[in-house]
Formats: sequence, structure tokens, C-alpha cells
Amino acid sequence: MQTLRDLPSLRTAIDAMKSVGRPVALVPTMGALHEGHMALVEEARRHAGHVVVSIFVNPRQFGANEDLDAYPRREAKDAQMLQAAGVDALWAPTPQVMYPEGYATNISVSGITEGLDGAARPGHFDGVATVVTKLFNQVQPDVALFGEKDYQQLAMIRQMVRDLDMRIEIIGVPTQRAEDGLALSSRNAYLTDEERKEALALPRALGEAARQMEKGASVEAAIAKAITMLSAHGFEPIDYVTLCDAVTLEPMHVLDRPARLLGAAKLGRTRLIDNIAVEPS
Repeated sequence: MQTLRDLPSLRTAIDAMKSVGRPVALVPTMGALHEGHMALVEEARRHAGHVVVSIFVNPRQFGANEDLDAYPRREAKDAQMLQAAGVDALWAPTPQVMYPEGYATNISVSGITEGLDGAARPGHFDGVATVVTKLFNQVQPDVALFGEKDYQQLAMIRQMVRDLDMRIEIIGVPTQRAEDGLALSSRNAYLTDEERKEALALPRALGEAARQMEKGASVEAAIAKAITMLSAHGFEPIDYVTLCDAVTLEPMHVLDRPARLLGAAKLGRTRLIDNIAVEPS
């Protein structure tokens, strides 16, 4: 596996991959890899002859009071995992390579980013859209893979690719979970042992609410119960528990089409997100 840190080296490597006529897949990450990321890599290998993984902790998607400095960084271990998984290249640019002096361009996707995490984390999705656009331009992949755990991010990227006529297939990979049901996340490392137990309330609350909605309970009542459950397990603040259209992310008050139930809340110093599909009967 090649580890590439500058654009000329990356472009030479990508040209060599494409010269043999095999598709290139990109798996964008911020490192601190876990089995959720490796599931993306595994799926990428099913769709392409070459797999490139990027590791870049993107400062533009962190707010002023968020965890940029504390975000886990362990590139050496990540590289070992990627090499063992048969990845062809690790693209690991520095902030100076990604945003050189004089950089002045911002990518913004309106509408789909305005609620949920877009409301709770102003500017976050502009940072994501900008870095993903740069990664797409740098790597020139035929296919790119993203986890469904960050469902709003996935929906935004699909919208951006459609709007900008990018010739990239976007594949969403189902959320990978620990045996007890907690969604895998790099930020789970911040949880204390006690908080890790309480964190299970998030997937359980969303799952119970989804089951109640599918049985005919009102959306409002099911969400109220989920919020009560989260509060009882120490989540504070609860940013949102919302039922949304599965494609547009428009809020739904009646379950009359395929939907996603999304939740985000803070437990101690760790902000957790999760979502679950909800289908009308």
C-alpha cells in the first residue's frame, strides 16, 4: 500500500490505477478507524479494482467549541489496518496541502443541510461538502462509499453529486454496530465505562419508537417517549429526535412513506448520533 501526502504523488498513483482500466473507489475518513470503516473498505473492494482511503481530520467541519484538537489520531495503526485489508493507497494530506495559503472557496448545499445536525452545528456541512468535493477532484474516483450512520451527510453528498453533475456513484453502507447495538463511532472512545452502558439508550429508544410508529402509534407520541428515555439515561442536551423523509430529510408528522428516524444527543462530553429506517405499514 502506498501512503501519499502530496498531490503530484497522488495523481501519478491514480493515473497508474486508471491506466489498466479498473474502477477506482474512494473511502473518505478522518482516521481512528474501526470496523465500521473497514466495512466500507470491504464494500469498496466489491465495486472497484482499486481502493483508495483518505485520512484527513478536516478543520472546516468542526465548530469553535468542538473536539478538533482532541479528535483521535492514530495514523500508523490505521495504515496497518488498511494494508491488511488490501487497500491500494492511503491519501493522507496535511491541512496545508488541502487548504494552501490563499484558499478561498466554500461549497454549500442548501435545504437538506438546514435542519438536524445543520441546525445544531452551524457551518458543519459546508465544511463537509467542501472537503468531499476536494477529495473527489483529487482522487477522481468512479465510486465513493459513506456510512449510513451519518445519514444527513450521506443525503447531502448525494444531492451535491446530482446537482454538480459529478460522474461518481455514491454508495451508502448500513451502520455497523457493536454486539450490544451501539453504532460504531470514533467518538465512542470518549465514553467512560458507565457512559458506554448508558449510551445503549440511544439505539434502543430509536428502535422502540420506530416499532411503535410502524404499528400505528402517532409520530409525536413515539418521539416523546424516546426523548423521555434518553433523558432518563443521562443524555443532555438532546439536539433532536426527528422523523424525516428518507430522501429529502423533510420532517414528517405522519408515517406515510419511507422514512428515517434520526437522533442526536450528548452524553457527558460525547455527542452521539444514530438513525434507523422506518417503513409505513
